[in-house]
Amino acid sequence: MIVVGGGIGGLGAALALTRQDLSVLLLERAPAFGEVGAGIQLAPNCTRILDDYGLLQEAKGLGVVPDSMVMRDAVDGEELTRLDLRDLEKRYGYPYLVIHRSDLHGLLLRACERAGVELITDAQVTAYENTERGACVTLASGRTHEAGVVIAGDGLHSVARKLLVDDEPVSSAYVAYRGTVPGELPQVRSLDLSEVVVHVGPACHFVHYGLRGGELLNQVAVFESPKALAGQEDWGTPDELDAAFAGTCDFVRDGLPFMWRDKWWRMFDRDPLMNWVHGRIALLGDSAHPPLQYIAQGAIMAIEDGWVLGEHVARNRAADGTVDWGTALAAYEAVRPEHCRRVLSTSRAWGELWHLDGTAREQRNVLLRARDTYDYSFVDWLYGPTALTPDEEPEMFTPIPLSSADVAAPSSAAGGGEA
Repeated sequence: MIVVGGGIGGLGAALALTRQDLSVLLLERAPAFGEVGAGIQLAPNCTRILDDYGLLQEAKGLGVVPDSMVMRDAVDGEELTRLDLRDLEKRYGYPYLVIHRSDLHGLLLRACERAGVELITDAQVTAYENTERGACVTLASGRTHEAGVVIAGDGLHSVARKLLVDDEPVSSAYVAYRGTVPGELPQVRSLDLSEVVVHVGPACHFVHYGLRGGELLNQVAVFESPKALAGQEDWGTPDELDAAFAGTCDFVRDGLPFMWRDKWWRMFDRDPLMNWVHGRIALLGDSAHPPLQYIAQGAIMAIEDGWVLGEHVARNRAADGTVDWGTALAAYEAVRPEHCRRVLSTSRAWGELWHLDGTAREQRNVLLRARDTYDYSFVDWLYGPTALTPDEEPEMFTPIPLSSADVAAPSSAAGGGEA
């Protein structure tokens, strides 16, 4: 079979399917495998899967397992609410982990190499097509590859998605700046790196946490661009960064000089898509469900997709090793879109909650201060147990309707998204 896309989602899917004794060809458009960005947060619903793959201990060695997650007001710096991540690990059975994106990507790449995935670079897929024997992809070079099934993890600007819907990415008008600070600098040595911290402010927020055992401080500054709202092309520029955070507390402003100012990331998602399968071609990761970053689930959803698909392959394999792909793909499509729709919708709503101003900000802060540190009611659906047993479907397979309670009140997810 073929997996398109050598990002975190594509590598995770290739590993999951190879573990089911399938031969996997992975096609990556770039000339080399790599990952752009800095830190990423991995909640228990992801570290559970890494443990199943035998990769959790290596991931913990590369990252940081923090003790607390803290939300502060970006204007006055006061603490609003916190989450005890050690207690969270006891509740869900697996840790909350922060790690450099390139370290997670490298971890999965090495696992795929060990598993025997055939990894091909400089292979940009420009077209997908169903065939009598399965599905075929065409590369920019004109070369074609055919397999029984093609899994398209080709990202936000997915070519495969166009087989299912004619839509475009949705701009949030928010932009992210990232940066890492060496651990030996006073800016870092004075911080408690056992905390993941987000400062939420009017139309902006600022995140920091430690990486690589405290060798680096990861920082992310996100703000709403007035230029984007005005329809200008050159939006998200450094002058807007400085203006957006001018009214924030000293701590936040002191972190801005450490941001990378030569590149920035405009924040897009897409409207939820409930159909992911077209014949023997199936979407995975951001091609199906690119979210905004506010509940730190984008890469996690992609890793979940691959794991779930692998489990359904195992359930639909005959004694001779052949897979009933029609049933496996139908099961995958039956269970993943609703969960991911809920994540996309909740991410949008929480972004609005974080960025309130005026009276609404004051009301939000009152609610957050009143929240019980050990209230998990708003993340049980997201982080809750999903381990497979012979007689039980995991919760991640079960569609859960979105209720107003999921987005109307602040929860323990005070994380800074995938940044």
